Amino acid sequence: MKILHVITSLQAHGAQMMLYKLLSRIDRRRFDNEVVSLTDSGSFEERLNTLQVPVHSVGMHPGLPTPFAAYRLIKIVRKAKADLIQGWMYHGNLAAQLAAAFIKRPVIWNIRASSYNLREEKLLTAALIWLGGKVSSLPTAIINNSTISAVNHEKRLGYRADRRVIIPNGFDTERFSPSPQSRAALRSELGLSMQAILIGLMARYHPMKDQANFLHAVSRLSNEYPDTHYVLAGEGIDEQNKDLCDLIGMFGLNERAHLLGERKDMQQVAAALDVAVSSSAFGEGFPNVIGEAMSCGVPCVVTDVGDSSFVVGDTGQVVAPRDSEALANALRGMLEMRGSQRREMGLSARRRILEKYSLDAIVRQYESLYQLVSNYQPRERVEGDVWHHRILQ
Repeated sequence: MKILHVITSLQAHGAQMMLYKLLSRIDRRRFDNEVVSLTDSGSFEERLNTLQVPVHSVGMHPGLPTPFAAYRLIKIVRKAKADLIQGWMYHGNLAAQLAAAFIKRPVIWNIRASSYNLREEKLLTAALIWLGGKVSSLPTAIINNSTISAVNHEKRLGYRADRRVIIPNGFDTERFSPSPQSRAALRSELGLSMQAILIGLMARYHPMKDQANFLHAVSRLSNEYPDTHYVLAGEGIDEQNKDLCDLIGMFGLNERAHLLGERKDMQQVAAALDVAVSSSAFGEGFPNVIGEAMSCGVPCVVTDVGDSSFVVGDTGQVVAPRDSEALANALRGMLEMRGSQRREMGLSARRRILEKYSLDAIVRQYESLYQLVSNYQPRERVEGDVWHHRILQ
């Protein structure tokens, strides 16, 4: 079966990472894959090339799509002769649906966010989210990576509940694993002692990630815990980001905050942390970085956005979003623990990932869904979570 994946871009974001992980483990004897990036190819094209997955770029500019870009997309899709088209994120979902109209193939959407307040989105994105709800009867199935995402889209935005399937993110627990060597290496890179405590926020620079809340929270701890340092990494997290640097200066963290930028060794960065944080204010579905940190045996403090609280369970701390005092108190509780207590909490987190979110198990769910959709007849009545129940059989 040939599957064509249509995604907004191939920059290093959560959806792109899940696509890469899926294609790295999918059964090549049964499934052939190609990828279409609506905008640029991005840094993930190189990773996909190592998997020998063909990548096409439509070359759209940010903003409203042009007729020429739509023509290029349709041309690529026709040439691919795919049996099934899967969109990734709102732009990719609607682009996949448009292209499928010209070749009459089933379409699967893949929603990665829990957004329901359109005022928190850019104008074009908000319009696409709204439009998606109006035409959500067109795809054969709609994947959500979190339950809260599905519920928000269906109850608040009108997305079809009878297309729902929940497939969470999966994690490579061999690649993301506890590593004393990584712990030592990052401290050496930063010029810190081996006893330094590292609290990390791994997220691209974006309002939904709320780096300001994180920095405000840790600024409350700086005087109490002088051996604690704060590591930030992701797209836009570097010294060229004036707004971020101004925030760091405003909170008096110039000597304690370390900006790593976009890293290709995130498994080593995650394994070097003592505590990982997700401070998101809105929009999260299922944060990859939290699952990766947990897989590395690192306890997490997360805001209650998307399915973050469910993912962490009783292996970390959950606080309200946009509440820097609550976040600081949760981190203080982590820092007051003995190192052995934090490590035991981290090992519990790793066990939770191994039991519930191993990559191979998640990939099997995608494969099962692809097979079901390819055999699906439109006259079948689909209600509730029927897709979800079938792929787990």
